[in-house]
This record gives sequence, C-alpha cells and structure tokens, in this order.
Amino acid sequence: MRKTALITGVTGQDGSYLAELLLGKGYTVHGIVRRSSTFNTERIDHIYQGPQDAGRTFVLHHADLTDGVALVNLLRDLQPDEIYNLGAQSHVRVSFDAPLYTGDVTGLSALRLLEAVRASGTRARVYQASSSEMFGSAPPPQNEHTPFHPRSPYGCAKVFGYWATVNYREAYGIHAVNGILFNHESPRRGETFVTRKITRAVARIKAGLQDRLYLGNLDAVRDWGYAPEYVEAMWRMLQRDEPDDYVVATGEAATVRQFAEIAFAHADLDWTAHVRYDPKYERPTEVDALIGDPGKARDLLGWQPRVRVAELAGIMVEADIRQLDDQLAGATVRIDR
Repeated sequence: MRKTALITGVTGQDGSYLAELLLGKGYTVHGIVRRSSTFNTERIDHIYQGPQDAGRTFVLHHADLTDGVALVNLLRDLQPDEIYNLGAQSHVRVSFDAPLYTGDVTGLSALRLLEAVRASGTRARVYQASSSEMFGSAPPPQNEHTPFHPRSPYGCAKVFGYWATVNYREAYGIHAVNGILFNHESPRRGETFVTRKITRAVARIKAGLQDRLYLGNLDAVRDWGYAPEYVEAMWRMLQRDEPDDYVVATGEAATVRQFAEIAFAHADLDWTAHVRYDPKYERPTEVDALIGDPGKARDLLGWQPRVRVAELAGIMVEADIRQLDDQLAGATVRIDR
C-alpha cells in the first residue's frame, strides 16, 4: 500500500528535498504551510499539484505549529504513517532577537505535535529535527552521548524538543526519533544563512553588482554537508524497527573563512579583496566548533555523506550564478538543486 507522510516546514530547504525524496519512493505527501499574504512556496512549486489534479500525491494544508487543535484535527483526518517535524524558527542569530517566539515555535511546538499524535490516536512514526546547536560549547567531536550545552535560544528550544521526543517515546510508546543534524546546505538554503550569503555574494560580485560582503565570526568551525543527502538519513531513521536518536554529519570541519575562500576561488575571485568583518553579525554567545561523529548513522542506517565542503561550495556558487543570470535576463527564477 502507498504510504502517507506529513511534513511540517515543507516549504523550507529540508522540507522541499524530503518531499521530493518521498514522492520518488511512492508516498502520498502532505505538507503544512502557514498562511501568508505573499507566496512562500517557491522551493516546492515544481512539485505542486492543484486541488483539481486527478490522483494527486502532494497535498498542502494551511495550519500552524502554534495551533495544537489544528494539529490534532489534521492528524486525526490524515492518519499518516510517518510525520517529519521540520518546522521551526531556525535562524540562530535571530533567536537572540526573538527568543520567546523561537522557544514557542521551535521548542513547544515539538511538544504540541507529539501531544497531537497521542491525542488523535495516530500510530505514525515521528521524526523530530534536532540540531547540532544543542551541543553548543561541548568540545568536538560531538556524538549521541555528548552532553548538551546550548549557547542560543534556538539551541535551548531544540534541547526541549529533543527531550520531549524522548519522553513521549518512553512514556507512550510513540515511535519517535531525533535526527541531530549538523549544518547542511544547498542552493535552497535561505539567503540570510552564512553559506548562502557567501555564495550569493560571490555571484553578485562576479557580475559587478556588489563589491563587499560583510560577515561576523570568520573563525567559527562548522561541519557542512549537503541537504539532499541529509533528508535521506531522516527517512532511513523511520524505517528501522526500533526508534533511536542519530547524529548526521560529515565528520569534517571548515571555518567560515575557509568556506568563503573556497567559494570565491570557485569564481576566480580573491575573497580577501571583498570580505569585511562586521561585529553586528556576532552572536552574544558564540559556538566555536561543531564537528559531528556520524559513526552510528553509518553503522545502523547505512548512511554516509558523499558531498564534502569544497564540492558543496561549488554547487552553491554555480546555482547562484545561474539564478542571477536568469534574473538579469528577465527569466523565471528557479531554485536549483
């Protein structure tokens, strides 16, 4: 029988790639979108199916993670086999400016969804999008046994969601897992995240539309992977008979400075001629180094990363150059893979 999945945050980077993956595996995919006066579905427009399309397998629903009643009603109606909770206020720096909102949408909403699963009688398997930011100042490499020490409201909210997932698994027997994903990027990454901010600036500087790029902490160390590969790990977690928690990472690290150097070099540009430091992009409490140990995911899920940071930066630069070319030519802008 065709499986049914529900994705929160389906319009985001991970949600769009996951929807593609599941549709390719023969699922019927339902996605939750927030009502907005402007269109915010550009990442999934290429797989959109309208209400009049016969036999459609991709269906969008207006709801919000802050509305527990809507979640209960939706789950009771759909009775999905799998639920992927990817929705959140996911920008770490912004979480310092909007800590209560972040705590509500990123933390409490994980609990709302789990309670909706319990209250609706849904027997779905649940994936909770946890984050390497939960580790914060814990020394690398970080794995499933590393103590959490979050350094931002976002990290704190994710820790709450993590333990809520573990609690509902233990208290109610819900098949719920945590995917502790380290940084994962793509051409669909939001433009205010540092990797996409860099690659978009490379394209604009190459085209003569921009001369400077301002960044914060250039010495921050991150473990960067490729988002389409990471959503496959999410799916694999829910296929195992026993629910568990997994770190998903490459195990390799690069500084923001190194990522910028690689990205600019891909376009034959010297990053030192264009990148400038601006302290306003610093966080009140910084996370110095996040480097994951994906050994458990490799051994139990059979998952391994293929795209490394140099290739990733090249993929993103090329996509931003193509997108800018389309904009300058007046063509319909596409968000590349």
